[in-house]
Amino acid sequence: MNNRSKKINFNHSFIFFLTCNIFSLIALKINTFTISPFICLLLILSIGISHGSLDNIKGRKLFQILEINSFYIFYLAYILIALIIIILWIFIPYVSLIIFLVVASYHFGKEDTQFLIIENSFYNQFLFFLKGSLIIISPMYFHFDETILIFKLLLIENENFYNFLDLIESNNLLLYCIILSTIANILLFTKNFELKKFTIFLDYFSILIINYYFSPLVAFTIYFCFLHSIRHIISLISELDENNISNGFKIFIKKALPLTIITAIFCVISLYLLYKTYNFDSAILKIIFIGLASLTFPHILLEYLVEKNEK
Repeated sequence: MNNRSKKINFNHSFIFFLTCNIFSLIALKINTFTISPFICLLLILSIGISHGSLDNIKGRKLFQILEINSFYIFYLAYILIALIIIILWIFIPYVSLIIFLVVASYHFGKEDTQFLIIENSFYNQFLFFLKGSLIIISPMYFHFDETILIFKLLLIENENFYNFLDLIESNNLLLYCIILSTIANILLFTKNFELKKFTIFLDYFSILIINYYFSPLVAFTIYFCFLHSIRHIISLISELDENNISNGFKIFIKKALPLTIITAIFCVISLYLLYKTYNFDSAILKIIFIGLASLTFPHILLEYLVEKNEK
């Protein structure tokens, strides 16, 4: 990624950091300040989902590299993987959740940092995982009971799983995990140092701030939509038109809109069906987290295959 894009990402992180501080002050002054699960869902269905809505373009690039002409296979494979994740979540929810949290930690850490780190070594991949784990560990550390409640709403009923989490929490292991993530941030920051790497610490403190002041769902929504997704969108815009950001943004909107709308429609239909069995907020939580899990796996797999085959 060129220096212009790095500067844009730095400015984005700085604005996000300031915004997090402003909203945290509002939350501090107004104890009842929160964002409803429905607003969180709308944000994720619009801003959040759109950052992966160009996967069909990346899929076409992959198929061209592999010299596969039948592109409909891509859509079938993508949908099939998503459906398999949903089915696995229904039958082995706690295993699916653990795998999702591990994969999400790596994914968040990598995509939020790789524009600053060129070397793709195993050491760096491990640091990405530790860095991204902050998004998973922070809500558990600051709002343990609320996080456990979300897990239970996501069909996780295994008592041994909760006993294990209680053991981790009671022995203060969550704090040690945050310390490990902090060390990973420091190591990534000092590696081949440049001024724009202060982005790493701006993001680090932003994540801690929003998880301290807001509920796990609200904190995740703020991070996922306004830091992670927008950062990914910035990289996509840069790829679409490196010389004209404004034009790249217009192209992105045009190309992202169809799949974003289709995905949103499926989510609304699923919400309607779930609402017949669960209360509204519980149905929304299932749509957000199980739905994101089903989309995250094919998204990450595609990113990996494109990166591997381009090399």
